[in-house]
Amino acid sequence: MSLRRFRRTPKILQDVNMVTEELKNLYYKRLLPIEKYYAFHHYHSPSYEDADFDNKPMVLVMGQYSTGKTTFIRYLIEQDFPGSRVGPEPTTDCFTALMYGPRERIIPGNALTMDPKKPFRHLDPFGNSFLNRFKCVQMPNKVLENISIIDTPGILTAAKRKLSRGYDFQAVLRWFAERVDRIILLFDAHKLEFSDELTHAFGALCGYEDKLRVVLNKADSVDSQQLMRVYGALMWSLGKVFQTPEILRVYIGSFWSQPRQKCDHFQLIELEEEDLLKDIRNLPHNAKVRKLNDLVKRARLVRAHAHIISYLKQEMPTFFSKENKRDNLIYELPAIFTKIQQQHQVPAGDFPDCTKMQEKLLGQDFSKFKTLKPSLMSSLDQLLTTDIASLIPLLQQQEERKKSLPGMLDGEFLGTFRREYFKKDPFQELPRDDDSSEMYSDEWVVEKWKPKYDEIFYSLSPREGKLSGTKVKEWMTTTLLPNSVLAHIWRLSDVDGDGMLDNEEFALAVHLIEGKLEGYWLPRELPSHLVPPSKRPSSESEAPE
Repeated sequence: MSLRRFRRTPKILQDVNMVTEELKNLYYKRLLPIEKYYAFHHYHSPSYEDADFDNKPMVLVMGQYSTGKTTFIRYLIEQDFPGSRVGPEPTTDCFTALMYGPRERIIPGNALTMDPKKPFRHLDPFGNSFLNRFKCVQMPNKVLENISIIDTPGILTAAKRKLSRGYDFQAVLRWFAERVDRIILLFDAHKLEFSDELTHAFGALCGYEDKLRVVLNKADSVDSQQLMRVYGALMWSLGKVFQTPEILRVYIGSFWSQPRQKCDHFQLIELEEEDLLKDIRNLPHNAKVRKLNDLVKRARLVRAHAHIISYLKQEMPTFFSKENKRDNLIYELPAIFTKIQQQHQVPAGDFPDCTKMQEKLLGQDFSKFKTLKPSLMSSLDQLLTTDIASLIPLLQQQEERKKSLPGMLDGEFLGTFRREYFKKDPFQELPRDDDSSEMYSDEWVVEKWKPKYDEIFYSLSPREGKLSGTKVKEWMTTTLLPNSVLAHIWRLSDVDGDGMLDNEEFALAVHLIEGKLEGYWLPRELPSHLVPPSKRPSSESEAPE
């Protein structure tokens, strides 16, 4: 589907809002009272707020310096963003949240944590050292209308590990990992090094492997033999770090908007690119499922936490030796977890990390803990057994009306040339008013190069004055531009939406390709001065008699 044609119908929007509102109601009505009663927030994550339910899906982009993080983001949104710098040395020294806004502006970290409409209010505990290196960039962008992207500082190599960041980098990564929908971890095919900070960063991602997508970037700059060696070394290293029975998916690619180097595995890179972009395109739909899943996981953890707190309260003596008993209970916490599992049939996977729970319990007054309250536990059981199940039909309705992301992320190059793409062409209804003809310059900027473009056009043997999508695609791919870029150029050029290009539309396509090869950004919408003369509204037909 064309990015620019991404429009939510009122019915779809109504279904999405209904799921979100139901999740809010269930949390505030069923779960939050139990969290407050048993002080869940002191031992685990802070309470949810409206922004946690309403915010768009978030993508966390991380990796060592010079792996192409910022370039990857620019590739996704197809434009620069304020504060972005690209270089071989560490150029990104702060966390940057890229979000949609009607106008371009930068919000500093301290102000950002005060905004109740943003999902960053609970970053305060990391202090000014972090908040001074955190900012939000708002900008009008079609992709950012549907997802938000978090750019991170480059992870330091062993040689630079002595540098101090001034805040707990691993804890910040874990905070984001818990809340984002997708984690993109980039590696450089030329520079595969596992530093101490990178290993610690992996520790922050443990438990969120389902969100993780690993990318071996710049793969077009090595030959096939080198690529296989690097790929094997990366898989071996990841297996040692994450120690999971499931193998992490590693995407091989070269994610930037410039021409790729010709290599034996060029087609593999294109296929891997489409797979990754497809995964990201599905995030807006899958976000609701993810939030529902996170709510269920949180509810199960709250239930286990309530049983733990209640058990510790019941085991405390009334008057004497309270401190000794508390210390013994903390030491025996693993055995207590086992008892609770057996007595209340609470699955072992619902319990928190035992070591971290022991650390949190140190210094606490167990005598002030609360025992199980039947009404609250009954409400929690209803949430897990009945209320969540009632939301499944709404999610199924969303699946039937599933929409994907617009813009550069629509990288299905082959599908772009199918005729069904053009039943609703985005350029059929050009914006105009009573003086619409004044929108268009008399001179078409492509005209002076058209003779050169016509030579290419006629060399491809057009039929009845037009080239088919298949022929245009074969010629376009010789430019070595990424498929997603070429697909965008096709959609801009096929102004009448018939799935073919005449000589003017083909000249426009070549003009856009040459501009891209010279380093210019492609327009999201076709500017009026680029619209071919034969495709412009006729002023004569609108003139009064």
